[in-house]
Amino acid sequence: MEPWSARDDSPPYLMRTPRSRSLRWVALAALILAAAMGAYYYYFVSTHMPESAPVAPPAPTSAPEQPAPPPAASPAPEIEHPVEAPKAAPGEIVPPLPGLRDSDPAARDAMIGLYGAKAFAAYFYPERIILRIVATVDNLPRHAAPARMMPVKPVDGRFAIVGSDDQAAIAPKNAARYTPYVRIAQAIDARKLVAVYSRFYPLFQEAYRQLGYPNGYFNDRLITCIDDLLAAPEPDGPIKLTQPKVLYEYADPDLEARSAGQKIMIRIGLDNERKIKAKLREIRSALTGK
Repeated sequence: MEPWSARDDSPPYLMRTPRSRSLRWVALAALILAAAMGAYYYYFVSTHMPESAPVAPPAPTSAPEQPAPPPAASPAPEIEHPVEAPKAAPGEIVPPLPGLRDSDPAARDAMIGLYGAKAFAAYFYPERIILRIVATVDNLPRHAAPARMMPVKPVDGRFAIVGSDDQAAIAPKNAARYTPYVRIAQAIDARKLVAVYSRFYPLFQEAYRQLGYPNGYFNDRLITCIDDLLAAPEPDGPIKLTQPKVLYEYADPDLEARSAGQKIMIRIGLDNERKIKAKLREIRSALTGK
């Protein structure tokens, strides 16, 4: 399995021309999916010299060498939002988690249990599920969230605009393309979601470390991502666009400077954005107890 970079500078394909492929939508699905698995995992790698291996004494010198001071120990990273491992019920036998490389079947089963087999087949990619989710959650607060890392399939239909040239804007009917995803989000029980999250979290933590964060804690990054989405602006009225090259951009410099996740939240329409934010608040509360 080839590794993925946590920081990919390829374009996020946020808004394409009407003739290009359908847009990929991820803000809802990545976060809801990320919360659908999850808990705490430490991966230790240690090396030592076998006891039978002889150690050569140092060559004699005219003056005894002063021993070098031991290196300063790196402080343990502070975990802001720890995830507690779930406790098994009396008599319950909890099967062990698979390795990350072999996690797709278990991840699919867990997601089907939350979303249903039909929805999973229609909207989600069935391979590299955990790696896709972790990479996307890490990238959403950044400027770009590359489409090739997303865990969900492209949205049906084409990006709808009204007007042209310097009068172009997102068409009101464009929001309807995201309705199926919004309905899936609204139907999820946040507490059930987090219960599954705490069961599967070790695999997410391992994937996060493989992305280049050996001392990072994925749940903290997830909370950061949720908070960033919740901070997305809620423009009321036409959202004007510009097309300096191939891709459309927001004409408002403040909107265009936003994170990839916030741009997606804006694009799905104000009503959808508020519904997704309401669900994200439920999930955040279940994750943090606040």
